Amino acid sequence: MCGIVGLFLKDKSLEPQLGTLLADMLVTMTDRGPDSAGLAIYSGTDGKTLKVTVQSAEPEADFEGLAEALAAAGYPASVTVKSTHAVIALQAASADGIRETLARIRPSLRVMGVGESVEIYKETGLPADVIDRFDIRAMSGSHGIGHTRMATESAVTTLGAHPFSTGADQCLVHNGSLSNHNNLRRALIREGIAFETENDTEVGAAYLSAAMAGGKDLGEALDGALSDLDGFFTFVVGTKSGFGVLRDPIACKPAVMAETDQYVAFGSEYRALVGLPGIETARVWEPEPATVYFWDHEKAA
Repeated sequence: MCGIVGLFLKDKSLEPQLGTLLADMLVTMTDRGPDSAGLAIYSGTDGKTLKVTVQSAEPEADFEGLAEALAAAGYPASVTVKSTHAVIALQAASADGIRETLARIRPSLRVMGVGESVEIYKETGLPADVIDRFDIRAMSGSHGIGHTRMATESAVTTLGAHPFSTGADQCLVHNGSLSNHNNLRRALIREGIAFETENDTEVGAAYLSAAMAGGKDLGEALDGALSDLDGFFTFVVGTKSGFGVLRDPIACKPAVMAETDQYVAFGSEYRALVGLPGIETARVWEPEPATVYFWDHEKAA
């Protein structure tokens, strides 16, 4: 089942509304995935700051004194706590080894995402509860993606929720099932990529991260997925400046897109888009099978 939403803003005047717009879209998809939910929000960056989103099953213990512990380890940083998550902001130039340092000083923390722009929040529970827990509606940004999960083949856990992030400022949400993910996982492990779950979506995310690390942009990486990934899938992907959509050649999972001068939007169903401004005059279409759709703020500029 599962529900996916995505919103890529062309009009900067809408950026203060990104959290609210994306939250409303995600709540509409609750009946497609009531078990857990997650969102990735991309906001502006000064090019000097790195953000590390972490999650804890025991936030009071793990987040108490975290900033002081990081400073003592040579990583002066600010720590903003939001329920079970915290966003660590530090100088990007001094961020080498931050994952290893966190594993040493707070081994129970889980890294949800790392990047100059992205913050990732995901937890078990109804989408509306997850949104309220992290105050998503108050967030601004240039683009974002979200997912509501119905766990049909695995346990309902925070780590099993989407989005999955396996590269800096890169994340993916997925509706479907990959059939060759175990073979692909082994190949990616040989390339030095580490996995935290058995979820096939994490493999899809890692595949795209590896492709982009090799010099491809998001559109080129998605194009390669058509030949390298087997199964049925709808992907919505975010990067620091980009937003992409891809459906497999059969395209059995529902999907609809809308575009205006102000935004590009994706939803598993049209009803996820009906609250967007100007939707009544938007160009609305069903994304074609085996076709890459790709937008990038940097290329548009």
